[in-house]
Amino acid sequence: MDKNFVIPLKPLIILLSICFLFFFPVLSKGESPAVGAVTGHRYLTFNTVVRVNQIEVTRERDAGEDEASIHTLAYAHEFRDAIAAGWPEARITWAFSWQALFSELQNYRDIRDFARECNQKYGDDVTFIPGGYFANAYNTREQVSKDLHDALARVSEFMGNGFRPKSVVAGFLAAENLQYLSEMENIHVCQGNIWSQYAIDNQDGDGSICYPYYPSKEHFCKPAQSAADFIDCVNLDGWTCDFLAARREGFKQGFNSRMGVGPIETIRNHGPKDGLQQMIATTAVHFDRGFELNGFAWVTNCWEISLIQPIGHLECLTAWLKEIRKRWPDAQCITQGEFGLLWREQNKNNDQLNYRFTQRGTGIGGSDKDKEISWYMNKNFRLAFLKDLNDQSEKVIDFTRYDIPASEPRSLSRNWSLMGEINQKQTRPQDSPVPFTNLADDDRRLILRTYPELKKK
Repeated sequence: MDKNFVIPLKPLIILLSICFLFFFPVLSKGESPAVGAVTGHRYLTFNTVVRVNQIEVTRERDAGEDEASIHTLAYAHEFRDAIAAGWPEARITWAFSWQALFSELQNYRDIRDFARECNQKYGDDVTFIPGGYFANAYNTREQVSKDLHDALARVSEFMGNGFRPKSVVAGFLAAENLQYLSEMENIHVCQGNIWSQYAIDNQDGDGSICYPYYPSKEHFCKPAQSAADFIDCVNLDGWTCDFLAARREGFKQGFNSRMGVGPIETIRNHGPKDGLQQMIATTAVHFDRGFELNGFAWVTNCWEISLIQPIGHLECLTAWLKEIRKRWPDAQCITQGEFGLLWREQNKNNDQLNYRFTQRGTGIGGSDKDKEISWYMNKNFRLAFLKDLNDQSEKVIDFTRYDIPASEPRSLSRNWSLMGEINQKQTRPQDSPVPFTNLADDDRRLILRTYPELKKK
C-alpha cells in the first residue's frame, strides 16, 4: 500500500476498535435477536393440498370423494393467481397426496409441472401430505415412515435439480414419525398437529399448544421436556382458529369449532361478508394484541385446490390477503418450512416458550360476543380462562400439564388427543369450568411460578 494512505487509515482503525469493544459484549450476551429470528415480525404461512381422492387413507384405499375432475391446471392457475393478486411477494407451500404425486393422468402431470414453475417464479415450497391429514389413524408408524421416504423422493425427482422440501404437511403426525423426519429425512419442520381438533373429520388431536414447539417422544401434542425427550422437528398447527369457537366439541350447539381463517367455516358457512370479517378478526387476534404479548405473531391457513370451485371464494381470498397487507404492511408471507426454520434458529429447545393470547368474541358463529378467552401456553402446561362479559365472572376451562407422562395410541385409532385435568371441549364430567382457586394446590403453585400475576384470580 502507498505510504500516503497509512496515516488516514489510523483514525479509522481506532474508531472501529472502539466500536468493537463497546458493541461486541452486548451482542455476545444474546440481547439482540438473531439475524432472521421470528422476534419482532408478523408471519402468514399458507398451504394448499393437491389430491386425487378427498381422503387417501393409505396408498391403495380411499375414504372420501373422487376429486380428479376438479383438479385441473386451470384451477391451479386461478388459485395461485388469486394469491399473487392479493400478495405478489407471497410464498406458499404445495402439498401433494400419494396419488397426486404418482398419477399419470395428464391433469396431475400438468399440476406437478406448474408447482415446479411456482417454485422457480415465486419461491413456493413443494412437499407431501401423508394419509389425507390422518395418516396414523389408518397406518402403522412403520408404514407412515415408508410413505414419507418414498413420497419425498418422488417430490425431489419431479422437481429436479436436487430439490428437497423444507417441511411436510401432515395434519396429525405421530411422534415416532416426526422423529423419523428429523433423523432420517433431515426435515426439521412439519405441520403435525391441528390445534383443538376434536369430533371433526377423521381424527381427534386436541391438547397441544397452537404456536411452534419441539414435540416430545411420548406424544406429538406434548412439548419436549428434556434433551432425552426432544425431537428436532418443529411442530406447527394447520389452521388458525377463533379461540372461542375452538373450545367447542365438533359441531355442538350448531356451531363449527374450526371457524377461523379457513374458507369452509367462514365464507361457505356465513357468506362472503361475515366470512371475510371473521377471517380478518381472527388474524387481528394474533397480529394486534398477540404481537404485543408474544413479541411476534403467526397466522396459518390451508386451502385445498378443491375449495376454489365455489363462486366467490377466490375473491375473498384475494381480499383477505390485501387487507392483511393494508393493516399490517410489515407482515411477511413465507413458506411454513421457512417460518419453522426461522423459529428453530432462534429456539434450540422449548425452555423459552411463553405464548399468550386474549380474544373477545366477534358474534359470528361460535365466537360468542359476550365472552372473552385468555390462553397461556408454555413448555410445562397450557391454561385457559373464559370470562363472561355480562357479570365479569371468570373460570378455568382448560388446564393441561405437559410435565407428567403422556402416551399416544399404539393401535389404529381416531382419538389422539392429550386430555389434561380440565379440557376445553367439556366432553368429560371433570371438564366443567371451575374458579382458579378450585384447582389443586400443586397445580396452582406450578402456574404461579410462571405467571405470578394470576394470584389475583
